[in-house]
Amino acid sequence: MLSIGQRKSPHSKRYLWPDVRSVVRLAVPVAIGELGWQAMSTVDTIMVGHLGAAAIGAIGVSSSAFYTCAIFGIGLLLGLDTLVSQSFGAGNREDCHHSLVQGVYIALFLTPPLMLIFTLMPPFFSVLKINADISLLAGPFIKTLSLSTLPLLLYGALRRYLQGIGHVRPVMFTLISANVINWFFNWLFISGHWGFPALGVVGSALSTTLARIYMAALLAFFIWWFERDLRKSAPPLLRWPDWNRIALLLRIGFPAALQILLEIGAFGTAAVFAGQLSAKAMAAHQIALNCAAISFMVPLGISSGAAVAVGQAIGRGEPDVARRSGFIAIALGVTFMSCAALAFLFIPGLILRIYTADSAVVAVAVRLLALAALFQLFDGIQTVATGGLRGLGSTRTPMLVNFVCYWLFGLPLGYWLCFVLLWGIYGVWVGLTAALIAVAVILLYVWNRESRLMMARMFNADILHRRHPSL
Repeated sequence: MLSIGQRKSPHSKRYLWPDVRSVVRLAVPVAIGELGWQAMSTVDTIMVGHLGAAAIGAIGVSSSAFYTCAIFGIGLLLGLDTLVSQSFGAGNREDCHHSLVQGVYIALFLTPPLMLIFTLMPPFFSVLKINADISLLAGPFIKTLSLSTLPLLLYGALRRYLQGIGHVRPVMFTLISANVINWFFNWLFISGHWGFPALGVVGSALSTTLARIYMAALLAFFIWWFERDLRKSAPPLLRWPDWNRIALLLRIGFPAALQILLEIGAFGTAAVFAGQLSAKAMAAHQIALNCAAISFMVPLGISSGAAVAVGQAIGRGEPDVARRSGFIAIALGVTFMSCAALAFLFIPGLILRIYTADSAVVAVAVRLLALAALFQLFDGIQTVATGGLRGLGSTRTPMLVNFVCYWLFGLPLGYWLCFVLLWGIYGVWVGLTAALIAVAVILLYVWNRESRLMMARMFNADILHRRHPSL
C-alpha cells in the first residue's frame, strides 16, 4: 500500500512492553465494545425467555439467518482495517478519509439487495424443516430486523474508520450505551408498557433496529467531533465514488467477508440441524451458543486491535513491530479464552440459570458448554490470527481454511454424528469443535509464515531503496 520511500527502517528498536501496552490500548476497549455488541443479543434472548422455548428458538434461527447475510455485508468493509490503519501509520489522513467515503458508498449500495433477501427468507424456514412453532415466530422477527440493515452497515464503516485511526474508546462507549437503548425499547415493546402493544419477538427486533440507528448516528458524531479542527484543511468528505478505491476495498474485503460468511454460515447450518430436533434441544443449542458467543467477543475485539496494530506498524515501516504485535494479541486471546473455558467447565449451572429455569434445557446445555470449553482456546487463536493477517492485507487464506475445515470437514462430521449415529445435538457440536481446532492450528502456522515473509520483503525493499534512492 505504501511506496518504499514512505517506509521507515524495518528494524525499529523497540522493546516488548511498549508493544504490549500499545496492543492492549487498542484491543481492550474494542473487546469490551464487542461484549457490549453481544450483550444486545443476550438481552434479547433473556427478555423473550418468558415467552417460551419457541420464542428463544425463533430469535436463534432468524438471527442466524440475518447475520449470515448482514455480517457478510459488514465483512466487505473490513478492507478499511487494512487501508485506513496503514494510511494512518504513514501519516496520510486524506487517504484515510478517502477510504471512509468509499466505505459509506459500499454500505449504501449493499442495503437494497440485502433487505430484499431478508424479506424473502421466512418461507424457507418451513422448507428447511424448522420446528413449526419456531418458524411461525421467526418470519415476522427477521422482516422487522431487516429495517436495521442500513444503520448496521453505516455503523460498520464508521467503526472501522475510527479503529483504524486509533480512536477505539468511542466504539466501546457506543456499543455499551446502545445496550441501554436496546433494553429500554425491549421493555417497552416486548410485553407492552406505557400504552404500547405487546409485540413479543417483533418488539425485540424493533428495539434492536432503533439501537442500531443510535449507534450509526453516534459514531458519525464522534468522527465529526474528533476531526472538527481538520475540516478547514481537509477536502470535504462528501465526494463522488472512486471506483478504483471501492474495488481495492472489495478486493481485500470480499475474501474476509466470505470467510466470515463461511464461519457464521457453518454455525447457522448447525442451528438448522438443531432446529430439526426438539424445541428444547434448539433452545439448549441457542443458549449454549450464546454463552460461547459472549466469550468469543473478547478475542474478536482483540482481533480488531491486532489488525489495526499490525496495519499501523506496516504503515510506519516497522515490520518487526507488526509481527510482534500479532503474537502479543494472540497471547491475549488465548489467556482470556482459557479463563472462559474454566468457567464453562466449573460453573455451567450458574451461567445457564441466567437464561432459563427449564431443567430439561439446562441439562442439555451443560453438556454443550463442556464441548464449548474444549474449543475456547482454539477459537481465540484462530480469531486473533485472522485479524493479524487482515492487518497484513492477507484475507484469502483464512477464507480457504474456513471453507475446508467447516464445510468439508466439521459440518459433514456433525451431520453424520447427529443424524446417522443419533448423537443428536451433541454430534453437531462435536463436528463444530473439530473444525475450530483445525482452523486454529492452520491459521497460527500461516500467521507465523506470512509475518516472517513480510519482514523479509520490507527488509529487502529497504536495502534496495538505500542503494538506489531513485527507485
